[in-house]
Amino acid sequence: MATTVTAPVQAPVHVRTAAYAGSGLWSWLTTVDHKRIGQLYLYSSLFWFLIGGIEAGIIRMQLATPNGTLVSAETYNQLFTMHGTTMIFLAIMPLSAAFFNYLIPLQIGARDVAFPRLNAFSYWVFLLGGIFLNASWLVAAAPDGGWFGYAPLTTKAYSPGMNIDFWVLGLQILGISSLAAGFNFLTTIINMRAPGMHFLRMPIFTWASFITQFLIVLAFPIITVALTFLQLDRFFGTNFYTIAAGADPLLWQHLFWLFGHPEVYILILPAFGLVSEVLPTFSRKPLFGYPVMVYSLILIAFLGFGVWAHHMFSVGMGPIADSVFGITTMLIAIPTGVKIFNWLGTMWGGAIRLTSAMLFAVGLVGLFTIGGISGVMHSSPPADLQQTDSYFVVAHFHYVLFGGSMMGLFAGLYYYFPKITGRLLSERLGRYHFWLTFFGMNLTFFPMHFAGLNGMARRIYRYDSSQGWDIENMASTIGYGILAVSMIIFVVNWFMSLRNGKRSGPDPWGAPTIEWSIPSPPPDYNYARIPTITSRYPLWDKKSPELTREVPHTKEGEKTIDVNIGGQPTDAHVHASSDTTLNAEDAHPTSQTLGIHMPIPTIKPLIAAIGLVIPFVGLIWDKNLVVMLLGGGIFVLALFSWLLSPVE
Repeated sequence: MATTVTAPVQAPVHVRTAAYAGSGLWSWLTTVDHKRIGQLYLYSSLFWFLIGGIEAGIIRMQLATPNGTLVSAETYNQLFTMHGTTMIFLAIMPLSAAFFNYLIPLQIGARDVAFPRLNAFSYWVFLLGGIFLNASWLVAAAPDGGWFGYAPLTTKAYSPGMNIDFWVLGLQILGISSLAAGFNFLTTIINMRAPGMHFLRMPIFTWASFITQFLIVLAFPIITVALTFLQLDRFFGTNFYTIAAGADPLLWQHLFWLFGHPEVYILILPAFGLVSEVLPTFSRKPLFGYPVMVYSLILIAFLGFGVWAHHMFSVGMGPIADSVFGITTMLIAIPTGVKIFNWLGTMWGGAIRLTSAMLFAVGLVGLFTIGGISGVMHSSPPADLQQTDSYFVVAHFHYVLFGGSMMGLFAGLYYYFPKITGRLLSERLGRYHFWLTFFGMNLTFFPMHFAGLNGMARRIYRYDSSQGWDIENMASTIGYGILAVSMIIFVVNWFMSLRNGKRSGPDPWGAPTIEWSIPSPPPDYNYARIPTITSRYPLWDKKSPELTREVPHTKEGEKTIDVNIGGQPTDAHVHASSDTTLNAEDAHPTSQTLGIHMPIPTIKPLIAAIGLVIPFVGLIWDKNLVVMLLGGGIFVLALFSWLLSPVE
């Protein structure tokens, strides 16, 4: 008997097959649809990624040859500060958020997130925070204290301009966005999973996202406290970081890195989740050791809060603290290494298809392993003392964040582009993109290991030829040029495919999870019927039962629906009573015509976000009380109007 997937018997519903096609600027400004918000995050983060890449290019051109004169020391400080801040807070994190928004409701069988308006609010706050932070360039006051902002060097006594003010306030704005999104997705995953989707049936990307949200809501309050202390010192003359007043010079470092190391996993775990979706699909095998993968994600998150002081081995914490944090740093390599072997086990013996998405996924496995090995080297305090603040560390974290996070996110972009747009990216251009990225990335960052071991310090803006770093720096700059070409190819591929890409259909890859059972792009309501889930791989259970071991079951009183799990069934897909009305003639379905209640679009989250950000503008604008009160009034009024109006 054929394996089936079940859906509860529901009231008659008119079912159509085309996706929602709303358009126009106003529809984007007022949207609360998680898929549209995901696309807004996607394009915004790719734009900031471009800006961060340009900043990196200027840095590399300055260092290409000895005694570079392209930029001054002051501008160089601004460039490396904004490059790091942009890539972490405006590119990688929101690019992950784009996937959170678009995929989580689809993967758990929900019609939207738990709080659609809060979801829109978090995006607009993020966008305005990014604009606020980069507006510092327009007034020649870009942040210049490093993405880590070490106090007391960032207090008024040592950084008297507005540079650090922009950084402190900009990160506070972005933190509000992250926390709003984190609580939203936690609530969504806990409460809105489809019937039968137990925690150990959730797709692994949803698991990685779930754990990432816990990291966000636990880690961001810590950096908020650190930034608030610095903000009070700078604007109101308090002494949280003033050494002369008795402050502890290590207070900032402890607070910042207690946030900063979980932040590393906030950046990498979503990429791990995406790769764990791609590898099984293109290996035609279930993910090897799924429960162990889940437990290792949890263990990484838990241990991630216990390793922060390995960033501080050079400050003289003493042998006991150094030993404890050295051991915990070694321990966290275990669940991380487990994932590498699980991915290899997934590919072993599989029917591998080397699509562009698969190439980037395999690239993550190899490149992140290099970054992980150099990371374990930092767990030894004596070794770390030699490597800290050198280009060896720069090489390490770029292998983790570019070789890890970005390779995984590119894998996800190639994999889910058909679901988002209904078209396929060019595989030929995708392969060019991958190989140029792979070689360019290694040529850019691998020589930095040697430059660092030969004594090249971080954050220097020029060097003399007698120091012996010429070859490594020239090689890194050439590698950057190759990376730039690869990104141009990606952009060309993206926009060409949006217009002329091959139509993909609902499931071009033969994937196993339920988001591939509905049209591409999905309708505004996602699922005409909420599916009932009976295994981890519902689509494979029906189409390729030989690939899965878990056999679904049908409960009494349920109807069985074929491959289109609760999505847009046809006559051939319904094996039950005739209580379902099928109307395929309507070409443009909406939630209203299907009788499905969806959240009402509204401009209020955008107005509330503007009101929230205006007081920060007033604060940096010579503490302008009128502007601050105006922004606060707009925020409060928009929030009350938002809360008092109907949701659907």
